[in-house]
Amino acid sequence: MDDYRSVSAWRAAGESRDAAAAVATLSEDVRLISPITEQFTFDGRERIRTLLDVALGVIEDITYTDQVAEGRTVALFYEARIGDTRLFEAQRLRLADDGLIREITLFVRPLPALTRLMTRLGPELARRNGQPGLARLIPVTAGMLHSMAETGEKKFMPKAAPR
Repeated sequence: MDDYRSVSAWRAAGESRDAAAAVATLSEDVRLISPITEQFTFDGRERIRTLLDVALGVIEDITYTDQVAEGRTVALFYEARIGDTRLFEAQRLRLADDGLIREITLFVRPLPALTRLMTRLGPELARRNGQPGLARLIPVTAGMLHSMAETGEKKFMPKAAPR
């Protein structure tokens, strides 16, 4: 397979932060596997549209750097930031027979970027899902986790670096 038009359109939509254009590259029964938890997935274009609306409002300066493809599986890599936190993401895209994206698996690093993402996405997704109480709780719990991850990254991990 050498027709990766939907992948090219997905990349362009991410870099321009255009959720509607990104959704246009997805099959009706698309599934997105969360980088944050195994507890749930986002199934269907409308749920992914909501996620993309929130995520593309938070993640800035997305620049795709690499693409590797074999058949109907494509791996994409990008660099971005959330505020002053650098974020690196790998995406495994699986394409349907018609070339549209049918599955997206996300991987985010480093840990402080992932926890920062949790603090920014979680409350808004909970609000949009009709859970205002959870929207108020997520910043507290995710904020504690982010604080530990950021402290470890900046203060403790440098002491363990190879010399």
